[in-house]
Amino acid sequence: MAGSDTTKLTIEQHEIAFAAEPGLTLRGWLVRPAEITSPLPAVSMAHGYAGTVHHGLFPFARAFAEAGFVVLLHDHRNFGRSDAPEPGDIDPWRQVADWRAAISFLENQSEVDPKRIGLWGTSYAGGHAIVLGATDRRLRAVVAQVPTISGYEQSLRRVDPGAISGLEAAFSEDDQRRFRGEPGQRIAVVSDDRDQPAAYRSPDALSFYLQGLPDSVWRNEVTLRSGRAARMYEPGAWLGRVSPTPLMLIVAMADSITLTDLALAGYERALQPKQLVMVQGGHFDAYLSQFAVARDAALGWFRTHLHESQEGRP
Repeated sequence: MAGSDTTKLTIEQHEIAFAAEPGLTLRGWLVRPAEITSPLPAVSMAHGYAGTVHHGLFPFARAFAEAGFVVLLHDHRNFGRSDAPEPGDIDPWRQVADWRAAISFLENQSEVDPKRIGLWGTSYAGGHAIVLGATDRRLRAVVAQVPTISGYEQSLRRVDPGAISGLEAAFSEDDQRRFRGEPGQRIAVVSDDRDQPAAYRSPDALSFYLQGLPDSVWRNEVTLRSGRAARMYEPGAWLGRVSPTPLMLIVAMADSITLTDLALAGYERALQPKQLVMVQGGHFDAYLSQFAVARDAALGWFRTHLHESQEGRP
């Protein structure tokens, strides 16, 4: 049983590792109550685009564990402490497949009730949470915070129309480089230098990503082809298939990254059971000034839907 609304349990944090596929190990942390007398509900969490578990996840994980959940956080392949066959490279579908392995790892922990596992994803991984909610019926509740809904629609808003032809040419040149066996091109994740190619330039993105983490934990670079993959990624297409798994969308009212109107339109396509939670501010405020609102909403959703196993669910 999860802890009460007012009781905060003493928690422990353990380093973990598991194979996403033969020869590739993902690493992260298991955060859990210190005293466990019977299997507990659990939550699997993952970070957003080009980040690590250090980018805004730990405060949420701590709150979930203090409420009586076992929480698994992992770094996606090519980031953080996970294996990196190509550092900084992001393939959303590989990240989704790897997350399935994380769910399997969590199912096999003795302190976890495998019939009461929830998923929490944010930003790019919020899109993954939608895809997994629609396609993995082991999950009993899903929270997608400021999620990616449409990579294509995002790119139409965030890329200057005059820059699109040059960007497409860069993608093509990168394909040629890779075909010739040369290293793929890399760009910065964030930069305020207009002469340096970067995924993000806004002051709030710079502040969020540049947290003084050592290079061994996070590097400010991502492969160019990750941007093409992001422009092709359409997790919103899966929203109508998440049901009957309960889905919560946490949406920022002035989100210029994953875009508020796309999330609201996507929510309308989702079927019950569902809940929409709006928070003030922009994309990164869900981790910062609006953290308490986002935390309490997700925690309440998990308490409601993971409190007891749901017999008869497919």
